[in-house]
Amino acid sequence: MKLATVAFYGVALGLLAVGLRELLTGFEENRCSMTYMFEYPEYRRVALPRRVARLYPAYGLYLYGEGLYAQETRALKLTGAPVLFLPGNAGSYKQARSLGSVALRKAENMEAGLHFNVFTVDFNEELVALYGGSLLRQTHFLHESIKAILRLYKHLKTPPKSVVLVGHSMGGVVARALFTLPRFNTNLVSLIITQASPHQAPVLALDPYLLDFYSAVRQKWVNQANKLRNVTVLSVGGGYRDYQVRSGLTSLPCPRGDRNKLSLVVTAVPRTWVSTDHLSIVWCKELVLATVRAFFDLIDPETRQFTENMEKKMIVLNHHFIRHPVRMLGETQDTSISILDFPEAWSEVNTLRLAYSTPKEGQVKYFLFALSSRRKAYSHFYCRSNNLEMTSWVYGCVQKNGSSCVHAVDLSMGSELLPPYKVLILSLSDLSSVTHLVVSASNLNGRQFTVECEWQRQESQTLSVPVPHVLSLGLAASDVTVNSSGLLHTIELQHFHQVYQAFRINVASQCKVNKDRLPNVYRIKVPWFREDSLTTVSVPSVTEISGMLHTSRPDNTSGVLLQLHTAPNCQYKVSIRASLPKVLGQILRFCGPMVPVYTAVTLLLACGGQLSSIWKSRRAAAMSLVVAKGLQPHKVNIPVYILHIFLSCSCFHEVRSFLYLPPMDTLTPTFPDGTFHEGVPPAEEWPHLLSPLLYILGAAVAYWGSTLLRLIIRLISLILAPLHRPSVSRDCGTLRLRTQILITGGLTVMGATSCGALSIFVSFLFHLYRVLRLQMTERSLSHMLNLAPRKHKETENGTIDTESLRKTKECSGAPLLSECALQEVREDLQLHLCLSALFTLPVMLSAPSLIHWIRNLRYSAQLDPDPCWPHIVPLIIVYMLLINCNTLKLSNSKLLPLASCLPLPLAITMVTFSPLHLYRVSYFLLAALVPLASCCLL
Repeated sequence: MKLATVAFYGVALGLLAVGLRELLTGFEENRCSMTYMFEYPEYRRVALPRRVARLYPAYGLYLYGEGLYAQETRALKLTGAPVLFLPGNAGSYKQARSLGSVALRKAENMEAGLHFNVFTVDFNEELVALYGGSLLRQTHFLHESIKAILRLYKHLKTPPKSVVLVGHSMGGVVARALFTLPRFNTNLVSLIITQASPHQAPVLALDPYLLDFYSAVRQKWVNQANKLRNVTVLSVGGGYRDYQVRSGLTSLPCPRGDRNKLSLVVTAVPRTWVSTDHLSIVWCKELVLATVRAFFDLIDPETRQFTENMEKKMIVLNHHFIRHPVRMLGETQDTSISILDFPEAWSEVNTLRLAYSTPKEGQVKYFLFALSSRRKAYSHFYCRSNNLEMTSWVYGCVQKNGSSCVHAVDLSMGSELLPPYKVLILSLSDLSSVTHLVVSASNLNGRQFTVECEWQRQESQTLSVPVPHVLSLGLAASDVTVNSSGLLHTIELQHFHQVYQAFRINVASQCKVNKDRLPNVYRIKVPWFREDSLTTVSVPSVTEISGMLHTSRPDNTSGVLLQLHTAPNCQYKVSIRASLPKVLGQILRFCGPMVPVYTAVTLLLACGGQLSSIWKSRRAAAMSLVVAKGLQPHKVNIPVYILHIFLSCSCFHEVRSFLYLPPMDTLTPTFPDGTFHEGVPPAEEWPHLLSPLLYILGAAVAYWGSTLLRLIIRLISLILAPLHRPSVSRDCGTLRLRTQILITGGLTVMGATSCGALSIFVSFLFHLYRVLRLQMTERSLSHMLNLAPRKHKETENGTIDTESLRKTKECSGAPLLSECALQEVREDLQLHLCLSALFTLPVMLSAPSLIHWIRNLRYSAQLDPDPCWPHIVPLIIVYMLLINCNTLKLSNSKLLPLASCLPLPLAITMVTFSPLHLYRVSYFLLAALVPLASCCLL
């Protein structure tokens, strides 16, 4: 039985390891280019008013500079447009150097001296993603910093009226929190760009201040969306490389009709097309260049400051971050263009496809495609060119003279950049006034490139294939073969619309004739969110693509599309298989915060099982046995699901409010805008279906974590054994009543005047010392009894039968050096090992506030606000009382039956109300430990 238990939890640990490995490493390599400083970076501190400096001694405001620019701005006489960078969780203000350096280099090539002044805020590298007590303080300091920045431009004739904010991680959340301040002038900020910022919800909710902060920000931006429509916000997620903040959380919660709020994943950004981890998104050159280019296009040439025109801001952001057309920004789409060339420059194409490579010498070349004979047979015209110059290249002819076109309109604005070439897809139904299409293949500069165009019938080049079921585990595959007679094929992946689905998509290409061809581009296009991913490969090749989603489908929109930009006259075989490692990685990516809750549930039920064993048999069971039995999904998950159904009914809302029950915790919505949609239930059901698996993973963490704890205690006890006298009493490591009162009072005062997490940690150390003494005593007794004469031991054991060894009460009169005394110590050790594993949870949950307090100790000796105060007082009392607890006291207590029955209902309540409020776990543990501590007194 024990071997089967170890094997089961070994398999569970293996599944967890596979999921973690896929989550942490199952993505493309880092393809971001590094940004370099050409001159030594300098950070000039900006003086703030004394009141502000006194209120926020740990924070600072700096101006970034390099070389000559740093010398010119030494007196802070600034003439540029202000940009303020906000670091995130544990982020440094020096992270602004990538943005600042690229902006300086690009300003050197700009006319009229247009440039930016890049400021950055020092938030003392606070862990605001785990401790929310500093978020409001950072928001107030940001407000003061913006006012201080704008004061630096008062000497200008047209000083800037607003500051552009660039926020990384939690810095982006703080930027949006500015608008919750009662005295904040919303005109001070008109553009916010956030990078890997979790706008939907915190990654881990370890204290109530973090959730209160998020709630205030969300209410402001959702409930008062009309008042904030003049504020443009762009949120960029990092993709799958960012395992700290999944890209679904970076979606802005806002009404659907608000066009000034854009959310996307960096893999879909034109001219970027890479995934970034949580830190590289700050310095990734491809993304920094897109941001700086957008900034320069947002400058009003008259005021030399950022434009206040909302329409222009959206045009610029769409140009650089959504769809990058090849025509230069600023040209209107309906501008007529005259094309007057020599007749020999024109060639009319009567075939269905054109493939043309320009010669080495420069020439003027135009290809003419007649629309009249193609309208009925074809629906679209597709054209691509690996000439990535920002020039117009496709026109619609409205007046033709002989073999050439004398008057045409530019159609290039519909082009789209892909990594190896630019692509234009025209719908013939939109070209009713056009008689011919003109494709320019002129290379006046002598640069060679290739142009490929064709007529397409969209229905014949679109296929549908159902994806395998997620439980097929890769054994079943969905295959489709594409005999490429065209340049573009689309495969709709039916039934692929949930985030827990994950597939391995293999695309194998074969060509009959080997010749130079343009590369293939495989694009996974998600219609409901800008999270497209592109893969560029050569022909022929065999390529594997990861099919995963950052967001679930919100409504009945079309499914995920696999677009294949192919080579002509080649065969493509697409095979789709479910991937168990990727599915596990997706489960941990979205439901990972629920695993610690189930770990706490397992340890709580293990403690309940230990108490039940002491109550029924008057002896403690082995820790590994009770922890293994803590996996009880039929007793936990089924009641939780039933409870969710009842509490979701409208008829129970009054009962819930009467009992002051908090709202049920459900997974953060995985829809792109974070709002609930018509026809979709308020709570997504798939986390409930996965709850047994999450319970198994949490139980595996509890089982192997408790095993590791036992090994660590044995190792430490070996190290500390020479420092203590050998003991044979079960009371080793206990405290006298007076000592208990003094320590409890001292720890309470310590928690009130410094940090509550510190008091919890010290209390845990006191109990850990008790466990170590029991471990040393158990080892000492074992050695003494092994060294004692066998005859002596038989004499001692002859007065005690086997049954009496199981009852501590009958062993009370036995000698100290006896098997019975050893049994008592072992049972006490097993009891306190269970308690010690349970005690580690509040310590780990309060660790972020302790770390924050230690790092800010030079500024303040007291943590304010303290999420652990005042509930640490009963927790400290419980820790101190349980130090002196043993199995004899518990077995004689009348409260033991009640204490042994409480863990199960508390575990059910914990799973219902704690997945998104991890700090509540400590409250539920306290509710179970208070009756247990009372058993030591009554």
